[in-house]
Amino acid sequence: MTGLSRLDTERLMELLSVSLGAYYGDFTVAAASESLTASQGRALTVLRRGPAAMRALASTLTCDASNITGIVDRLEKRGLVRREPSASDRRVKNVVLTAEGERVTDAIRARMRATQDGLDRLDDADRERLAELLERVFLAPPQG
Repeated sequence: MTGLSRLDTERLMELLSVSLGAYYGDFTVAAASESLTASQGRALTVLRRGPAAMRALASTLTCDASNITGIVDRLEKRGLVRREPSASDRRVKNVVLTAEGERVTDAIRARMRATQDGLDRLDDADRERLAELLERVFLAPPQG
């Protein structure tokens, strides 16, 4: 790796750090407006993609299984999620977003004005390119 490439990588990592910090700050304030912690809001966001087993949810949120139990307990008490037995293994509990959980998740995203304002500054071509780059950096399988 050349010196210039290394510098570029460090700059990109710094920009990602600043961007993610701004995003999660915006997200935390929006989640708090719904009387949720950032972790509870993140759990709802993950579940917006579809049901998840408790263990998978803990892994995705990079937290301990006992911690995810507390998060899900509090969300379930508010009627935002429900636990269902897995169709393939009755010992496994899947966490499913309720209609109210969907509403709250959408409300959190709608309140993320700083993030939305930033994205609104991009034209369609820039949005498409940003989506492609983010998918390539974070969603593409590692090559090797």
